[in-house]
Amino acid sequence: MTHGVPQPGTIPLRRIAASAGIIACNEEEAIVPMLETFFRQTFFSKLETSGAACEILVVTNGCTDRTAEMARQILEHQSATHPHRLAFVWRVLELTQKGKLNAWNEFVHQHSAKEAEFLFLLDGDILLEDPETLWSMQSALENNSKACVSTDQPLKDIAVKQSKSWKDRVSLATTQMNRTAKAQLTGQLYCIRAPIARNIFLPKDLVACEDGFIKSLACSFFLTRESSPERIVQAENASHIFEAYISLPDILRNQKRQMIGQTVVHILVDDYLHHLPLEQKLNFAETVQDKEKNDPDWLKRLIAAHLKRVKYFWRLFPGLLTYRFERLAALKGIRKIVHFPSALAGFVMTMIASWQAWRFLKAGSTHYWPDTKSRNLKNLNVPNSGPPAKLAGTV
Repeated sequence: MTHGVPQPGTIPLRRIAASAGIIACNEEEAIVPMLETFFRQTFFSKLETSGAACEILVVTNGCTDRTAEMARQILEHQSATHPHRLAFVWRVLELTQKGKLNAWNEFVHQHSAKEAEFLFLLDGDILLEDPETLWSMQSALENNSKACVSTDQPLKDIAVKQSKSWKDRVSLATTQMNRTAKAQLTGQLYCIRAPIARNIFLPKDLVACEDGFIKSLACSFFLTRESSPERIVQAENASHIFEAYISLPDILRNQKRQMIGQTVVHILVDDYLHHLPLEQKLNFAETVQDKEKNDPDWLKRLIAAHLKRVKYFWRLFPGLLTYRFERLAALKGIRKIVHFPSALAGFVMTMIASWQAWRFLKAGSTHYWPDTKSRNLKNLNVPNSGPPAKLAGTV
């Protein structure tokens, strides 16, 4: 089901430079503040000045709440009042099938503007912190012909808290270690060149870590070259805020999802897809779509064969036992000592989550996406933008 209200008589005359897909499932509490920060971006004034426009698609999937209704209310309000409303057109896509992977495929391959040069992928439960974020991310690709994906700086909501608990500090220390890895791509927000995105099709049994899968394909030009981290660039003056996992159950569920996802990405990228003929790699989206259509269980069989081969949960993917300590080693000086407790705690979590993931996959299951509702973002003031504005009738 599709709803949209293009700006009458103006948008068809403007070039659609970018299409933004905001993917949300049961995020009625987060979608309003998310869109409020989205529309505070300088992106729209700069597009209008250049005679271009952005297409905005809110892609709800399997929602049982008022996410679509709340998004539509914000979009209608912005269409009537935004000072640069000539620079965007919008739609709300209500997909009955639940799942981010299907929503991604639908947005990229079916609904995004064909003339768009860049596609933004955003989660419906983040806040855009720096008002230059979207423009900086698009500019990063326009100014670097070798790069195909641009990212921003993800910030945990606890980073802006005045008083931090010990759990907050452990979480933030873990983030500092994670940032030592090269070519980081978070699925919460990134900008990708449209031709690259449209040659990617996400398998339904990829489960999670679609960002890791996309990163592998983008950095290796669909596994036809050596991986080059320079193909992913981090834009300056670009950042977003997300709600961190703090409680032990939430952390474990998220870690389990990560372990499942990294295992499947390893099976696909490091093994199976590397052996495809060159023509199939260069036509990657078509290749995967054919697989999905003609043999729906192809990936499940690959997963089952992998589990039989590795036998033990700590061998789900290479580096599972060491990656946290490798990131710790990349820190300098006394920071290694300061962050060692966080690395050790993270290692224990990884072991527990890996065992849970191994059992889950061993049972033949692949669909796992725990509740990640961000209920507290509506109460968070974005430092550079002020508190989200309240609309009549919103909660």
